[in-house]
Amino acid sequence: MTNPQEALTAIDIALEPDAVMISRAFADNAALREDFPQGFALDATHHAHITLLQRFVRTTDLPSTYAATEEVLAKENYSGWKLTAFKYYYIPAGPIGLAGIVVEPTTDLVRLQQRIIDAVARYTVSAGTVTAFYTAPGEPDIHPSLIPYVRDFVPAQTGKNYSPHVSTGVGTTKFLDALLARPFEPFTFSPISASVYQLGNYGTARKELKALLPEP
Repeated sequence: MTNPQEALTAIDIALEPDAVMISRAFADNAALREDFPQGFALDATHHAHITLLQRFVRTTDLPSTYAATEEVLAKENYSGWKLTAFKYYYIPAGPIGLAGIVVEPTTDLVRLQQRIIDAVARYTVSAGTVTAFYTAPGEPDIHPSLIPYVRDFVPAQTGKNYSPHVSTGVGTTKFLDALLARPFEPFTFSPISASVYQLGNYGTARKELKALLPEP
């Protein structure tokens, strides 16, 4: 049970993509921002990433969460994987939508996700509030839908339901419908490292809490 006095952090355990995916994500983000300037830019506090797991964890348990995740990652050669991006998608939110590039879920990705779920389960809690997310004076709001999304990430976005992707920004549904209607040329890329972030609005990776570099 969650202690209402206990400080919580909404985290995203993520794989960091290589320059191939980063370049594509930044190009798509620029097009989205031209369509919808109020959307976010991919930058130092909006990282392009592939989410493995989102959870509410006790803030005091963050160091243990990092250590448990690193122990799992040390047993995986994830920086040697070849992943395939194969289509666009977006999550509608009224007249706008959160867009991204969808990656084919592989047995390696699903296995890694489940091992991390198991490793950090003892540090997670069932629910959090907006105070668990990253906010800034100019960006004080957290969309209400984000709380149940993180709360229910397991099992709603895991295992057979896992759809790995790289979020690229926000656009109008008219623009995004046209984008999805165009042919998508699949491309391959690799993860190069992993990180733990504090989540911000739209489920963005806003604040890097811990860089989890692969073994040299």
